[in-house]
This record gives sequence, C-alpha cells and structure tokens, in this order.
Amino acid sequence: MSRFDLPLLPTATALGVGLLLGLVAERRKLANPAVTAGLRSHTLVAIAGAVTLWLGMPAFIATLLAVTALAALGYLRTSSEDPGLTSELALLTSCLLGALAMRAPLPASALAVVVAVLVHAKSNLHRISRELISDREMADGLMLLAFALIVLPVLPDRPVDPYGAFNLATIWKLVVLVMAISAAGHIAVRVVGTRWGLAVSGFFSGFVSSTAATASFGQQARAHPPLASSSIGAAMLANLASLGLFALILLAVAPDLLNASAWILAAAALALLLHASVGLRVGKDRPTPPLAADSRMFRIGQAVGFAVLITVVMGVSNLLGQWLGPTGAMGAAFLTALADLHAATATIASLFKGGIFDLPQARWAIVGLLGASALSKSIVAFGSGGTRYGLRVTLGLWTMVGAAALAAVLT
Repeated sequence: MSRFDLPLLPTATALGVGLLLGLVAERRKLANPAVTAGLRSHTLVAIAGAVTLWLGMPAFIATLLAVTALAALGYLRTSSEDPGLTSELALLTSCLLGALAMRAPLPASALAVVVAVLVHAKSNLHRISRELISDREMADGLMLLAFALIVLPVLPDRPVDPYGAFNLATIWKLVVLVMAISAAGHIAVRVVGTRWGLAVSGFFSGFVSSTAATASFGQQARAHPPLASSSIGAAMLANLASLGLFALILLAVAPDLLNASAWILAAAALALLLHASVGLRVGKDRPTPPLAADSRMFRIGQAVGFAVLITVVMGVSNLLGQWLGPTGAMGAAFLTALADLHAATATIASLFKGGIFDLPQARWAIVGLLGASALSKSIVAFGSGGTRYGLRVTLGLWTMVGAAALAAVLT
C-alpha cells in the first residue's frame, strides 16, 4: 500500500460523522430557514478536515481557519434572524471530528452522536434549563459538583491519624455520596413521579451504599411527609440491592459459603421485597403532591453528620482489629458491618476460606452481619427521617434479620 493511500476506516468514519451532523442540520433547516449549513456542507467540511489532517498539520490549520471564517460570515448574515451560534459551532465541530476520525475513529463516532443529540434536542434542553430546573435546584447541583470535583480531589487520600483509621478523602466521599443519592431521588421523583421515581433511584443507589440511601430517603421523608411511605419502600429496595452485592462478594471470595447460605439470603431478600411492596403500595394509595421546584435536593448538615457517624464506627473497628490481632477478627468484622456491610462480608468469606470458621459458624456469622448492618441503619433511619420513618425501616430490616435467622435454623 502506498503511503499516499487514505486509510479506509478513518475516512469512512469522517464521512459518517459529516452525514450524521448534516442530517440533523438539515432537519433544523425545515424549522428554521436561517440555518445555512446543511447535509452537504457538514459532510464536505468533515471530509475536508480528515483529508487535510492526513496531508499535514499546516493544511488542517488552514482548513480550520477557513471553516471558522465561513461560519462567522454565515452568522453575520443571519444574526438578525437566528441570534444563536449552534449552527456555526456545529459546522466547526464537523471539521474537528472529521480530523479526529483519522486518529481515533471510535471516539470521533461517539462524540458525533453526542453532538447530534445536543443539536437535535435544542428545544427540549432549553425547556429543561429555563422552565423545569429551578434556581434552587441549579444552586444545589452546582454545590454538589463543587464538592465532588473541586473539594474532593484536593483532600489527602491517606490516613491522617497515627493508627490509619481516618481518611479525609473517604469521609468526604461519604458526604458527596449521600448528597448525590438524595439529589438523584429528587430528580427521579420530579421526572418520573413520586412512586416509581423513588423506587428506581432507591434500588440503584443500593448498589453504591444502602446506608447512605437509607439516610437520603429519610431526609426525603422528613422534608416531605407525604413521601414517607414511598421513601420507606425505596429504602427497602436499596437494601435489597445491597443484599445482591452481598451475594456477589460471597460468590467471588467463597462460592461454597454462598451455596450453603442461599436460603438465608433468599429469605432475607423476600422479607425486604415484601416490605418494599407495602411501602410503595401505601405510597400509591395516598395522594401525594409533586415536589416543589424550589425544594432542596439534599441537606448538607445531615450528609456531613452521616459521614462522621460512619467514619467513627469504621475507625473503632479498625483500631480493634489492630489491637486485638487475629482473635479480634470476628468482633472487628461485626463492627465493620455497622458501617460497611460489604467489607465485613469479604472478611467473613476470607476467614471461612482460610479455615478459621467452619460452615455453621460462617452461616451464623452472615446472620450476625445482617443484624449489625440492620442496627446501624436503624439508627441512621431514626436520625435522618424521624420516628415514623425510623420505626418502619427498623421493622423491615429486623424482619429481614429474623427471616435469615429462621432460614439458618431450618436449613
């Protein structure tokens, strides 16, 4: 093959990028005749960007400047009819993505799809940003992004005490996690509706942290009492998802223990599912006004309080494990379960795999871990959601523990 032959796949990708963005632009021209660049313009510009980059950087820079000048002239000619810059920027993007396709076809294709969606959904995005999102929600969202993207990266990700028990980055991750789950629940309720919005956000947040989810839905229940039953159902679904991760950890570390404990976990899951169904059913039957657009997405003070509580528990369990050595492994595991059920699960599975626990001891240790986790989440539920929320979440969690214990006895 000659060194002057254009590579087939990158060139075809550049052509596809131009056609995709051109099709979207052509559709926009139907609604807005002021849009000048259409299917042919975008396709030609994308191919030009690809070919000139293949020829050399000076040729590409000259082409990019020429496209920029043409876009500017088009904007000046139509600015009175269409004051936006979307069409001109999309044309310039076609050139850039055509060039990118010559070096990275897959990212260029993916970015072209993103750009096409952004351009096509212009009116919907405007409606969301101008009409659906309130100033309060915007402020809360920006605060969450600042905490996650500005504060978190600058915190030291290492222990700050002599015993290695407290990590500032870990503490702040918990704060951000609670805020993010609460914000996700708020958005889901506003978009999908009270009942299914909380249910969906509850289940998926359980894969991240069921304790944080319990705290976040408690905040929802306290701030919006009509949402209490649906919030309880969502908290139960979060714990159900957490139980699924529990099983996956056992599968990865000690598959034999998972097989021997299948009925225990199944009984616990059934109890959680029943309580979740009751909460969501009651939430459906009770008239619930939609969340106000100016309502808070999360409570910073409660998120910080939750993170401090969990950090203290994890620190104490860490210290006990260091001071007592192997003989304190079981106690440390149960204390760890107060803060992080999955870390404690891995500990028990490792002890069983190492022969420190026999099968009956390991099965009852699993029940004990569920009990320790239920205890800490019950405390979190009362602290975050008040008496009503706390009682019903506690009932659901301890019904789960009772079902697991019964299954351990019968099997």
